[in-house]
Amino acid sequence: MSPEAPAKLPRIVIVGCGFGGLEAARALDGEPVQITLLEKTNHHLFQPLLYQVATAGLSAPAIAAPVRHLFRGQANVTTLLGEATSIDAAGRRVLLADGGALPYDHLIVAAGATHSYFGRDDWAPFAPGLKTLDDAFEIRRRILLAFEAAENASDEQARRAWLTFVVIGGGPTGVEMAGTLAEIARHTLAGEFRRIDPASASILLLEGGPRVLQAMPEDLSAKAKRQLEKLGVEVRLDARVTAIDSAGLEVKSAAEAHGTSVGSYRIDSKCIVWAAGVAASPLGRQLAGATGAQADRAGRVVVQPDLSLPGHPEISVVGDLAAAQSHAAGREPSPVPGVSPGAKQMGRAAAANILRRLAGQPTLPFRYMDYGNLATIGRNSAVVDLASPVGHFKFSGYFAWLFWLFAHIYFLIGFRNRIVVLIDWASAYWSKQRYARVVTDIAPPKN
Repeated sequence: MSPEAPAKLPRIVIVGCGFGGLEAARALDGEPVQITLLEKTNHHLFQPLLYQVATAGLSAPAIAAPVRHLFRGQANVTTLLGEATSIDAAGRRVLLADGGALPYDHLIVAAGATHSYFGRDDWAPFAPGLKTLDDAFEIRRRILLAFEAAENASDEQARRAWLTFVVIGGGPTGVEMAGTLAEIARHTLAGEFRRIDPASASILLLEGGPRVLQAMPEDLSAKAKRQLEKLGVEVRLDARVTAIDSAGLEVKSAAEAHGTSVGSYRIDSKCIVWAAGVAASPLGRQLAGATGAQADRAGRVVVQPDLSLPGHPEISVVGDLAAAQSHAAGREPSPVPGVSPGAKQMGRAAAANILRRLAGQPTLPFRYMDYGNLATIGRNSAVVDLASPVGHFKFSGYFAWLFWLFAHIYFLIGFRNRIVVLIDWASAYWSKQRYARVVTDIAPPKN
């Protein structure tokens, strides 16, 4: 009598190795499952520090780690480099850009988000967003070459356009980018040019709403604005961009939008950074169409309390792609914010629910643990809104900056990355220099 064939392990496909996908795969370490992790780049990116690469504060390897290296010791994970183009929900397959397909028994979709220009994708060439390392390299190139172009400019009007930097969007990315640009102009480049004074650069932060960092309490938002202005950033609130071209942008004030006065004006700028909108990966709408699920205005897939899709318990959606709600005991459901802690917690919860399904147990609703928000503004400046079991804490300034610094170092992936970032930041703090200021494409900025 022939021996019995070994039992077939459940096949779990995870699309995306951002925070959600990474945590889902790690949560399944040692479990009797067969995991295929599909990622369209070869690295996991620590996005909260991506602006540091864009502003020459850190090199790319300091905030990115090879996916294969991260899972070298996890035997039940197979890593594949590729891009998912669609989900065949009926056939339980992930279809790939190269024509291949990955069959699955359970699927976790963590494809993340991209830029949203609110229907004006034609603005993208003139105002790049910041989501990938390629984005960071392009923004860094534009920033550094803007100062070079100003040094070479033959007239004052052209020079002023090159020395006017505009950041659109007053969320954490926009605030951090604007503050760091001010530091570069005031400190990093001091004494390096002969025809221009980098400190004379104008750094503008445009926010369409009434305050920056709108997810934070109003008092911290006000402190952040004051700290930005102290660094030399001009913050313009209720300023809505209506047009962007190669020479600058058009802005409409809230007063005109409300019909009370004329408030349109133009800003001549050759270096614009977009930090105003986020949209879910296009895979979200395709998945919603394939499963009968709903997608919200941003393209996020509306999930059930356990993060699965209606009628498709084998499919879970996590991270920026999911329109999820937290179902804490005794409280009304509340939206989960699109931040890295939320993505991590969703990844772990989705993995745990898959294991419960395999064990024949009921799944659990997702409960988001809110630990607060934090954002750095510049050297020695940050704001922290911290939630803890013993109370709620809000603080700003130098100690908030230290807290922000060590929190980000702690959550960086990989021991080497933490050491590199700590050394680089210590060096930059004492020297006020940024040493990742290398560009290889010295053609004029692509706008």
